[in-house]
Amino acid sequence: MYFSIENLGIAFGGLKAVDSLSFHLNQGEIVSLIGPNGAGKTTTFNLITGFLRPNQGRLIFKEKEITNLPPNKIARQGITRTFQKTNIFPNVTVLDCVIMGGYRRVRENLFDILFQTQSFKKAEKDSRDQAENILEFLGLQKKKEVLAKNLAYGEQRLLEIAIGLAADPELLLLDEPVAGMNPNESEQAMSLIAKIRQKGVTILLVEHNMDVVMNISDRIVVLDHGRKIAEGEPSQVQEDEKVLEAYLGKGFVCA
Repeated sequence: MYFSIENLGIAFGGLKAVDSLSFHLNQGEIVSLIGPNGAGKTTTFNLITGFLRPNQGRLIFKEKEITNLPPNKIARQGITRTFQKTNIFPNVTVLDCVIMGGYRRVRENLFDILFQTQSFKKAEKDSRDQAENILEFLGLQKKKEVLAKNLAYGEQRLLEIAIGLAADPELLLLDEPVAGMNPNESEQAMSLIAKIRQKGVTILLVEHNMDVVMNISDRIVVLDHGRKIAEGEPSQVQEDEKVLEAYLGKGFVCA
């Protein structure tokens, strides 16, 4: 199994935000995690990436348990994420934002940095080249010298994906990547996500735009009040009565 969540749970006081959650990802898949507001989607992301520690359960990545590892060590395993709210470096150029995102790949020690050794200079050049390539891939190359805060909103969302890619992830968690985008921007973002998968990156996606979810996902996992209520291919999930009830309410579904 490439990545699996096994009986994962966390409670805040008496509230179970994630309750006995289990599902898996196969390598190269795009899996979407959906559910109404408050269903536990972002909390699940925080558990996977070490920003929260579970009360129960295990996280297994490439046959290695990563439960309770801190975020930096999880990132070094090859798991990175974007955030629901735009999380960029506003007063830094677009190019430098992406270079800073490549911290997981840096191996130089303090001596190399202080004395500007050949090893450090090579690593610095490699990081810049990598960042340039990512910006070209995402269509942001012409904006590389612009301050991140001066990008249009849709471009800021793409920049956040670029920062995530700079860490050279094997598993990329995207938290509402098309939130706030217009239909044309959403279409472009969906195409880019598919291209990222073609580069060998496995993707776990949280998204409220159901057109995006249904068109891009191999499988969908549905949460409601922290519990998994459905899982399957898009065509199966969109016809599931429990899913319709969670989104629309029982009375509406039965009408």
